[in-house]
Amino acid sequence: MRRSLEVWKMGTVNYLEALKLQKKLTSDRKALKITDTLLSLQHPPTYTVGKRETVHNLLIPDSELKAIGAELHYTQRGGDITFHGPHQAILYPIVSLRDIGLGARKYVEKLELTMIELASMYGVKANVGNKCETGVWVEDRKIGAIGVRISSGITSHGLAFNMDPDLNYFKHIVPCGIADKGVTSLKKEANLELPAEEVIQEQLISCFMRIFGYHDVVLKDKSFL
Repeated sequence: MRRSLEVWKMGTVNYLEALKLQKKLTSDRKALKITDTLLSLQHPPTYTVGKRETVHNLLIPDSELKAIGAELHYTQRGGDITFHGPHQAILYPIVSLRDIGLGARKYVEKLELTMIELASMYGVKANVGNKCETGVWVEDRKIGAIGVRISSGITSHGLAFNMDPDLNYFKHIVPCGIADKGVTSLKKEANLELPAEEVIQEQLISCFMRIFGYHDVVLKDKSFL
């Protein structure tokens, strides 16, 4: 059976706006009002804390966030504190795990494979982390983060792949709660000139579709919101 995916190419979206949209789409997917949907976007500088509320891994006072142009938000996703910002490719899949026949662990593994495949297109050898280290790594440097929420078999939140973000923002946190590892980007690791970010984001969508077995895509841009 051919499976289709609706893809929303949204450009840069405020984190809370994207969170509100995810909640609506998750509710609609549970009610069978929509098909599987993928949000492709970037965020302004934003730190997010998962449901374990490990805000102690934020290394600067809340009062200083405004000075560096960043916001802090608490979420119900899994995972520890992370950073989202410009020049980072973000995918938020709103999909039914039952319909695609996946459990939670296998779903996360396929998100990791999506980023590993993208990195390989630029000659970068990325790997999954050690036990309890979700995300994607180049040696001991993290290039892609994962934090997901699953409610009644429907996913939200997702992955963030570092194309060329300002890595200084990561100095203000213990990324994903792992103190002895660094953070990197495709720009730092690839020994070639990168194309426009829109091209890389398109390639990330293609990797996602291939690994998750979607055959047809329905495109939707921000003007539809």
